[in-house]
Amino acid sequence: MSRTRDPQWSFADLEFLSQNIQLEPVLQAISDFIDEHSELVEKVRRDLVTGLKKPHTGRHGLTAQQTLRSLTLMRVKNWDYRELRERIADGYTLRRFTDFHSQSVPKHDAFHRAFNQLTPATLQAVNQAVVRAAVTVGLEDGQKLRADTTVVETDIHHPTDNTLLWDSVRVLTRLVQRLMKRLPAGIDGFTNRTRSARRRMLQIQRMTSKERGRSQVEKYRQLIGITEQVVAEARALLQKTQKMRGVDSLTGITIQSLRGQIQHYVGLADRVVEQSRRRVLEGQPVATAQKVFSIFEPHTDLIKRGKVLKDIEFGHKVFLAESACGLITQYRVLDGNPSDQDQVEAALDRHQKTFRRCPELCSLDRGFFSEKNVELCRRAGVKIVCIPQCGGQKTPHRQAFENSPVFKKGQRFRAGIEGRISVLFRGRGMKRCLAEGRQRFELLVGAAVLANNLMVIAQLLIRKQKRRRHAA
Repeated sequence: MSRTRDPQWSFADLEFLSQNIQLEPVLQAISDFIDEHSELVEKVRRDLVTGLKKPHTGRHGLTAQQTLRSLTLMRVKNWDYRELRERIADGYTLRRFTDFHSQSVPKHDAFHRAFNQLTPATLQAVNQAVVRAAVTVGLEDGQKLRADTTVVETDIHHPTDNTLLWDSVRVLTRLVQRLMKRLPAGIDGFTNRTRSARRRMLQIQRMTSKERGRSQVEKYRQLIGITEQVVAEARALLQKTQKMRGVDSLTGITIQSLRGQIQHYVGLADRVVEQSRRRVLEGQPVATAQKVFSIFEPHTDLIKRGKVLKDIEFGHKVFLAESACGLITQYRVLDGNPSDQDQVEAALDRHQKTFRRCPELCSLDRGFFSEKNVELCRRAGVKIVCIPQCGGQKTPHRQAFENSPVFKKGQRFRAGIEGRISVLFRGRGMKRCLAEGRQRFELLVGAAVLANNLMVIAQLLIRKQKRRRHAA
């Protein structure tokens, strides 16, 4: 459970504050910004109390202040849960920043539970509130817009048909064995076939190109047959245990949870068997949208962007739009592999809603180019549409425009978002999502963007204060 109000201060907290501990300037600026905008904390609090009948009573948990500040710190420093907990518990300054003061810092799993109570919609709303606050205090005016797409990977191994079949066999076998241990009387009718499945998988994996043409189909037929047997026996076990209950309520809950997991993976295993049979045995192509690339992260998309070093990526395409000062004003986790050209209209609409004006400069890369998008930007009121033409013969007028200083300056401005993406990957943990599920994937992206925006605002506020001191 989570507390809805800040706890009462103790004498130890007052003594802690009397030490006059100073935060580093960036963290101090972030802390002051959060204090001045209580609506950010309120949005987090609503998620923490969702589903609680009596949020004011019960076991103590992280407050909304502690949750928001700890999540920001975790992404700013790019720490994992264990290091986050150890750093806060071991440092006076981080205790003050995260609002723990002299209180005991909970274990790392408490942070994990609190962060996972947040929803992607809440982080989206918090980010929008941060951007609006930056506009209100005069840090951003929305005159310039640059955007790009990137791919955030999911935590999966490179998918092949044989490894997906092997994953299905071993996971179903493991779950069935756990279920059979929980049943009060036990049950028969399931055979452990992990050794035979693993042997076929390794045989396929180690084949040379000549051996694949000669004996790959037969090995795949055997591996598919083993997988079908495991799936059939797991499904029969679900039917037999449908009305079984445990000796106590806790065991009964565990049994129902295991049955739900088995049902989930049985459905995914059926899809893996079907796509392997069509691709390998029947030689039929399978559409990308119908493929399963991981039974652990079934929401994963296959992304082809034409990159030389990484032709195929597995994860989700993410659209990012940035202002002149470095604020990420909008982000979206896209489904599938849509064209960049389809994102321009939505980006302009969102920019106008946020800043109440159209950008004077819209700078994008050639992937966003189309005559429709150029005309769309001009009709919307964009004065400089800086999108290089992609394909086709350039007219003399177009060639002269792309050689002009204004266009080249706009493209140099556009290149800045590449550095922003690099910072998100290397410094904010957005390179690869280690959490499970589509919702947690979107939470990672939202938290990384939030940390970036708060860092940018803090740096701008520090510069603004310095200019005021120099002017005085």
